[in-house]
Amino acid sequence: MRVKGSTPTRDRRKRVLKQAKGYFGSKHLLFRTAHEQVMHSLRYSWIDRRKLKREMRKLWIARINAGARINDMSYSQLMHGLKIANVTINRKMLSEIAIHDPEGFKSICETAKKAIKEGPKAIVVEEAPAEEKKAPAKKAAAPKAEKEEKPAAKKAPAKKAEKPAAEKKPAAKKAPAKKAAKAE
Repeated sequence: MRVKGSTPTRDRRKRVLKQAKGYFGSKHLLFRTAHEQVMHSLRYSWIDRRKLKREMRKLWIARINAGARINDMSYSQLMHGLKIANVTINRKMLSEIAIHDPEGFKSICETAKKAIKEGPKAIVVEEAPAEEKKAPAKKAAAPKAEKEEKPAAKKAPAKKAEKPAAEKKPAAKKAPAKKAAKAE
């Protein structure tokens, strides 16, 4: 008795034709041409998902460069200065700042210029105001206060009583391994 594969085959072909919906000419009607085009299309989409990342990075760099040129710097000088100053802002955010907040971008450029001029040791990271430093300490102190309110007389867990020496079973000795060498 032979097995007919008509149902799975038809389902597979329907799935491919559904993916090929909207393609030009016979590419959405005939299985063979549709399958070929769907395979190409899937490959193109995989490639283009990676291409998009490259193209977006190029766009961000072009925008940052335009903003840097307005502030009398080149893109490479700006990025070098930010690296020296330990400023870690990704290119996407830098490009958004360059477009939407020119004054903020100008201050970033000034930081980079200062870092290049004075070197990495001259940049001092500004500390947070004293009020912000105290706030986390208060939060940390609050749980301690709650613990202190509880009664301090906690009993230590009782240790299990050890069995007397007479009740302990002696450790079983291991028998020496027998040699399997036969002399003939």
